[in-house]
Parts: sequence; structure tokens; C-alpha cells
Amino acid sequence: MALQRPTKRTLVEQIVSQLEQLIENGTWPVGERIPAEPELVKELGVSRNTIREAVHALIHAGMLRTRQGDGTYVCSSSSLTPILARRLERSKLSETLEVRSALEQEGARLAALRRTVEDITRIQSANDDRRKAIEAEDTEASIHADYLFHREIINAAHNSILSDLYDSISEAVQQVVTYGSSHLALTRLHTEYNERLIQAIIAQDETGSADSVRAYIEASREMLQKDIQGGNELHHE
Repeated sequence: MALQRPTKRTLVEQIVSQLEQLIENGTWPVGERIPAEPELVKELGVSRNTIREAVHALIHAGMLRTRQGDGTYVCSSSSLTPILARRLERSKLSETLEVRSALEQEGARLAALRRTVEDITRIQSANDDRRKAIEAEDTEASIHADYLFHREIINAAHNSILSDLYDSISEAVQQVVTYGSSHLALTRLHTEYNERLIQAIIAQDETGSADSVRAYIEASREMLQKDIQGGNELHHE
């Protein structure tokens, strides 16, 4: 087999890497319009064609989307998300729950093992925000607050790959799942389990943390099954 010497990255690849980093670290959050082409040309000191190729590469990767006459917007925080979203569209909701359960169980177990005092503070604060959103009966806010709560637990596992994978699959789930009033009921249902989960993490109870996740995933599966039989309020589009 003939091997070739590695070559330096092209200028376009370097620009793609920089833009991708701005998206992934939240400098350019999902839903925000990125700077116009002339501004990027001036800021980065490269040609218009180089910027155009880099932006097109990120559009192809599913991280950016162009709106005719309105500019280019961030539509995903990771190039992995669009890939997962396309895969989830071909899967059963029950399969999606199983994968999420596996990630969250391991995340909760590692969080119990590795959590810091600061992690506990962030988890409890996120849980308070989640509770307020539920009390306000704000479905969209409760979905986001619920995600942030679980993300804080995953972050407390201190495994960057696990955190990135969880962020991507959670974002992908929101892209391919239609949420109805059942989701608010689900977040209410999770409240009791989440309290147990927090206490298990504080006590550094690895088994108890994983068991709490398993319990609320199973409760979610049962509720979703009833929704599917009765009206299918929450499903893959």
C-alpha cells in the first residue's frame, strides 16, 4: 500500500475549524445569525472565496443554514447532531429512550463518583429552574430546563466525550421529536425521581444514581406508550 506524506491543512480547513469552534463553544449560539461575509473577510484576513467555501462546508455538515435574503444562521452546535438527527428519524422512540437511558445512567454513576461541591451547586440550581418552569406550565421552558438539569449531571461526570455525545443526541432528539402537552406531564413525573437522583449523587451512591435514572426512564416509557395508544402526542416526526 502506497502511503502519502501528511500535508498541512488548507486555508479553508483552518477557517472551517475556527468557525466550528465558535459554534461549539457557544460564541455563536444555535439560532443566531453569523457575521456577514464582508465582516468575516475583514476579521480573518482571507479572501471572499475562502470564507464562502468554509461557510458552505459547515452548511453541508448541518451546522449552518442559509435563509434567502436574511443571512446564515447556526442551526446545530455540533456536526454530530445532524447525523444523529437523521439516524433518529429512522428509529423507534423506544430505541431513542434506550440509548439516552444508557448515556444518562453512566453519566449519573460517574457524577456520583466524581462530583465536586461546585457541581452539586449547579445541579441544584438547574433543578430549581426546572421546577419553576413546570410551575409556570411553560412547556418550552420546561423542556429546556429539563435538558439543562440533566446536562449538569452529565457534566459532573467530567468526561468531555460523554458530555459532547449527550449534548448532540439531546439536540437531535429535539429536532426530530414533536412535543405536546405530554412533555409537561413527563417533567412533572420526573420531579420525584430527580430529587432521589440528586441525593444519590450527593451521597456518592453510584448504584443509587444509576437506579434513579433507570426508574424515571422506565416511567417515561410507560407514559409515552399510553400517549401513543391514546393520541400520539409525543413522537418522531
